[in-house]
Amino acid sequence: MVKDITPCRDDELEEGEEQRELFEHFHIDVDKGQSTIRIDRFITTKIQNVSRSRVQSAADAGNVLVNGKAVKSSYKVKPLDSISIVMAYPPREIDIIPENIPINIVYEDDDLLVVNKEPGMVVHPGHGNFTGTLVNALMHHLKDVPLFSTGEVRPGLVHRIDKNTSGILVVAKTEHATNHLARQFYDRTTERNYVALVWGDMEGDEGTIDAHIGRSPRDRIKMFVFPDGDEGKHAITHWKVLERYGYVTLVECKLETGRTHQIRVHFEHIRHPIFNDDRYGGDTIVKGTTFTKYKQFIQNCFSICPRHALHAKSLGFIHPTTGEQMFFETELPDDMVQVAERWQTYTSARPND
Repeated sequence: MVKDITPCRDDELEEGEEQRELFEHFHIDVDKGQSTIRIDRFITTKIQNVSRSRVQSAADAGNVLVNGKAVKSSYKVKPLDSISIVMAYPPREIDIIPENIPINIVYEDDDLLVVNKEPGMVVHPGHGNFTGTLVNALMHHLKDVPLFSTGEVRPGLVHRIDKNTSGILVVAKTEHATNHLARQFYDRTTERNYVALVWGDMEGDEGTIDAHIGRSPRDRIKMFVFPDGDEGKHAITHWKVLERYGYVTLVECKLETGRTHQIRVHFEHIRHPIFNDDRYGGDTIVKGTTFTKYKQFIQNCFSICPRHALHAKSLGFIHPTTGEQMFFETELPDDMVQVAERWQTYTSARPND
């Protein structure tokens, strides 16, 4: 008998998302009357849409724990055991159509591929976006890979960035790779760095934003900082100034945690919203003059970069098969480069004020 099964996830996660929540994280407290049974069989009777082979793969990756210790799939469940399971999402009853959509593949081998996602592309189907997504493109590119013919909504996805954020994503091609990469994101041992253009002149050259983040009580599509830390989840963003342009600053952000909209909501909280972020107040003139020419300059910049100026610049992780440390880095996308260059020109030409 199972006392508690708690699937913890958030289907609206975006860039810098809470990586732990991109997986099913179940906790099962075994009843004192439970008979002895293999743990892979036991789990498949308690979690819907999960095959025995999937549980075995998770156990092989060390993602099935009993009383805090990783066990093999042959472990015999005992009364009062405390079981925790981390695995990728189980299949969903949605047909995903493979589409021949161009994607920028930075690296690929038998276990995984790394993609530099263009801004404007949704990562996976859902919320009215069931075509034109990265998953649709991957289903076509990897049509001969077994993992991508299972009918899942999120095959091989162990993290993601939102539609209007550009940059690096790693995609697993096997169950083995999925589980090993999932564990790294869950344990926060990956290295993720972003570059953002934010409003205002940052005080100091580097710093840390340490503030709890949760769903906004007033607007459910937004996240919110709870300053007292009595609600939400602990979130830490480290930042460093790359370039100063007077009214805006180019910063590098390193995520210690990964909460929904973490970078965006953290910078809004310290009154430096990301440039042209329409959800968190960056799509208006936050800093600057009242001159008409300045307003027109900002509108031109918004037109060049019609999205929040945030890029997932680099990603580091351990290869699931070779154990090699992998690190991938991309250049800033053209829209952010153009806006930064315009700010550089504007800053050099403007009179001291």
